[in-house]
Amino acid sequence: MASRRHLELVSPVVREALAQAGTTLDDVERVAVTQGPGLVGALLVGVAAAKALAWSRRLPLVPVDHLAGHVASLYLQPQSFEPPFLCLLASGGHTLLLDVRSHTEFDVLGTTLDDAAGEAFDKGARLLGLGYPGGRAIDELATHGDPEAYDFPVARVPDLDFSFSGVKTALLYATRNLDPEELEARRADLAASYQRAIVRALVGRVREAGRDRIAVVGGVAANSELRAALADAALAPLALTTDNAAMIASAARFLEPVPYPGYLGLDAYASR
Repeated sequence: MASRRHLELVSPVVREALAQAGTTLDDVERVAVTQGPGLVGALLVGVAAAKALAWSRRLPLVPVDHLAGHVASLYLQPQSFEPPFLCLLASGGHTLLLDVRSHTEFDVLGTTLDDAAGEAFDKGARLLGLGYPGGRAIDELATHGDPEAYDFPVARVPDLDFSFSGVKTALLYATRNLDPEELEARRADLAASYQRAIVRALVGRVREAGRDRIAVVGGVAANSELRAALADAALAPLALTTDNAAMIASAARFLEPVPYPGYLGLDAYASR
């Protein structure tokens, strides 16, 4: 489904972006594209479209790692937060603690052993009968609930890794024990307590890393409780927390482009 929608929308989106920028393809100097990781069908559509655009104008092409793109959202105005720093990357597909050494270099200090934080929010929203995206729905509902109403567990795993399957299971059991009327009455409390547990796990790992310069990127960076709990961190602008082209373009500025026509054999990858 995602691949089909990409096929339908990629050309109109490119045309609209150029129109809003008041420019044309004749003014473009290079093309950047997400090569991976992600849903490989959707990635293949993007890579094919980027190769076609670049080849048609004999432009260089810059393949960008999706995760590096999220980090590079911090290098855009008005913030422009420069390395080195510790970065929490929390999205629907990834939860990583990164040691960002430069614009092009970072080491993974910790990762999730099961669900990503954003995935846990989405699955929790489904259990609570909320809409998509789940993180936003839970965040909005949680403002009306008591985050101390339920004591959901935060898994303790080795080193700086994360685990969110336990808190998701705890929410499942909590909702199963409520009849429909009780669930409706306690939905906000469940959302607030569930959100508190996930945020506590993320913030705890960040603090354990013991760094002075901290940044947060990815879709979960839009969560209001996480932003408040890490008020001393550099936070990606709200418009750049979810997947977007600006962050990929930002990352591409620091990477070596593949000259025409050497990128025609470029392939996408689903995982790192």
